[in-house]
Amino acid sequence: MPIYEYACRSCGNRLEELQKLGEGPPGPCPRCGGELRRAYGRVGVRFSGWGFSRTDALLPEGKGGRRDYRELKDRADRLRDEG
Repeated sequence: MPIYEYACRSCGNRLEELQKLGEGPPGPCPRCGGELRRAYGRVGVRFSGWGFSRTDALLPEGKGGRRDYRELKDRADRLRDEG
């Protein structure tokens, strides 16, 4: 079950609730009784695989339409291990 963060629209109180997917707000704010709304914070996402800028930069210039993907994968793995 995911943990959702809620913020009160009246007093700004923030709380976290462990809920099933698709459930609504847990009820009124425990501090003031105001309406709770789901709050969205920053989420770290890392995209990996072919088609993203970090791996696309590995394509050799002037190589035409043919690419040695095994060589590119090895280079990407080396960069990942270094970073």
